[in-house]
Amino acid sequence: MQQKTNAANRGIDAYPLEFSGSGGEYFRLWFVNLLLTVLTLGFYTPLARRRTAQYFYGHTLVADSPLEFTAQGRRMLLGFVLFVALYVALKIAAQTGQNRMVAVLMLGGAALAPYFWGSAMRFRFNATRWRGVRLQFTASWGEVYRASLPAFVFSVAWIGGITEIEVLVGKGKSGSPTATGFAIAAAVVAVVVSVLCAIRLEYNYKSLMVARGRIGGQPGRWKPRFLDFVGIWMATVGVFLGVVLLVGVAIAATLGGSFALMKRTHPAGVAAVLMAAAIGVAVLFLLFLASAPARAYREARMFKLVWSNIGVSQVARFKCRLRPWRFVGLRVKNVLLTVLTLGFYRPFARVSEYRMKCTSVTLHVKGSLDQLAGQLAREELAVGDALADVVGLELVG
Repeated sequence: MQQKTNAANRGIDAYPLEFSGSGGEYFRLWFVNLLLTVLTLGFYTPLARRRTAQYFYGHTLVADSPLEFTAQGRRMLLGFVLFVALYVALKIAAQTGQNRMVAVLMLGGAALAPYFWGSAMRFRFNATRWRGVRLQFTASWGEVYRASLPAFVFSVAWIGGITEIEVLVGKGKSGSPTATGFAIAAAVVAVVVSVLCAIRLEYNYKSLMVARGRIGGQPGRWKPRFLDFVGIWMATVGVFLGVVLLVGVAIAATLGGSFALMKRTHPAGVAAVLMAAAIGVAVLFLLFLASAPARAYREARMFKLVWSNIGVSQVARFKCRLRPWRFVGLRVKNVLLTVLTLGFYRPFARVSEYRMKCTSVTLHVKGSLDQLAGQLAREELAVGDALADVVGLELVG
């Protein structure tokens, strides 16, 4: 049972979050989910996700009370079947040369993507409860589509860049220095715009989730700025380039020593073949590891930024003390062990990473916790179900 710490002078109580799950316990759940998913040709996937969410929510203690995930498996399964049907229709149209149908399906999917995302958020929030009080996602469809504008700009940027290159090739100018320069410039502009759009889209979606999220009748409070996100992405690029440099040095050293050894073996011998195979595996493995620290660094920095700058109206706020480089070390260890165990360490890795993030967060509540919980329950009844139940398709659970 966690002990409440008191910031007495301001009447604010601090409740560190806890996670009571274990890797061994989750491994059994994960293995059953994997087995049933394989036996049902993937159709058990939504039910596996539901069981996984229920496990992690049920073992996450917020002020000594676990979260609840109450989504109905039947609704998640229906949404998954509909998604699979749409995907299969797209693949069949592409393989049978029905280009017009493919274009219609892709444009329709792009236009409906924000709607699907908004529906998914409503579904997830609606299915989450704490002390019997439900979370709600109250963003209007206009707000969801405005937040999704960077995705449309992203599409336009790439369509424009590809069109420019195709025009140059069609005019037979692809070999000239001027045409090459234009093609490179178009590609660079498309990449820069794409990165900025990706950052803005992530910022828009996270801010919308918090600012338009409610627990009971209390709205969320959002403080991070867009430039904070840009800074994290730039730092992530720096980490990635640094890791790539180190990996490149390691690969060069490995290849240099291996080539020297191969020169002393018969070119067609078994030893040479095995050595070449070993070198190939080592290079691929190192390249796979190169992106892991950067992705973990970004994930940890983003988690800390968000959870240190959000709250519930003026009555509660969160603070996060996650150490990004410690999380990077844990991720690298988990990747190595997962590869060495052919994937069977993955459940233990997931639990350890979730535990580190969860226990780094502290909830600060103004006044009595029981009083706050009672107030949230009363305000939820006052708001009623109408607002939260305009859910749409709820495709993703």
